[in-house]
Amino acid sequence: MEITAQAVLSQLMLGLNNGAFYALLSLGLAVIFGMLNIVNFSHGALYMLGAMVALIGADYLGQWTGNPDAQLSFWWALVVAPAVVGLLGLVIERFMLSRLYRVDPLYGLLFTFGVALMLEGVFVALGFNVSGEPYNSKPESLSGAVNLGFMLFPAYRLFSIVLSISVCVGTWFMIERTRIGAYLRAATERPDLVRAFGVNVPVLISFTYFFGVALAALAGVVAAPIYSVSPKMGADLIIVVFAVVVIGGMGSIMGAIVTGFGLGIIEGLTKVVYPPLSNTVIFIIMALVLLYRPAGLFGKEA
Repeated sequence: MEITAQAVLSQLMLGLNNGAFYALLSLGLAVIFGMLNIVNFSHGALYMLGAMVALIGADYLGQWTGNPDAQLSFWWALVVAPAVVGLLGLVIERFMLSRLYRVDPLYGLLFTFGVALMLEGVFVALGFNVSGEPYNSKPESLSGAVNLGFMLFPAYRLFSIVLSISVCVGTWFMIERTRIGAYLRAATERPDLVRAFGVNVPVLISFTYFFGVALAALAGVVAAPIYSVSPKMGADLIIVVFAVVVIGGMGSIMGAIVTGFGLGIIEGLTKVVYPPLSNTVIFIIMALVLLYRPAGLFGKEA
């Protein structure tokens, strides 16, 4: 098969688009693990919940309120869905997950796995289509395509890439270069010392979980116009996202960002060279990284 420059560049852009979702989801997972040492297996379900809030607001809000004109626009969904899902995460963390901080991390993983199954089951029981429903409220301003010279690239996909990069860079800057980020990092390593300075550590921990969960919901809203919205959409993606986090280094913010985009690009380019390998190339890389650098590419060796 002849490999053309146009085919390579086209798959590069599509891989970058997939990498945008990998990076955004991995970022929330890395924030929660890095700050709280919790392996949040419900992250995929919370990503699904963000997409569901957007879908319900766009297609069902008018029916449920009796007002046919009631609708949650895409732009409002970008704000409302992360806030709603983040508040749910806040309740889960404060009243349930916080009881597991002093026990084996395996309990936290099992608990969040149970939360994921419960959330998926609720939406299946409510009658949402497991095979997926389309989200039809994509803004007109993001319709059509942008001429990149070598291909016509959908404007919405380009928007999702730019938004993901902006959120990832902003999150990295907040955690690594601001005072609140310094407090968050200090609270996870020396909570007793941070308390001595009058900082409310439980509030910081709750804020961290809220923020990580909100990132997952934001990724769900951005994904809704591209992929079908279904109760199982998070389960299909979370395994890949965990692989991304493991390769980048558990808890590494920069690792999650760089590895997410990088693996998306590698996956896209693999479709050009040898398409059957594209679904497994990420897991092959993960196996090699675990063999030769168990802490991950950006993780710190113990």
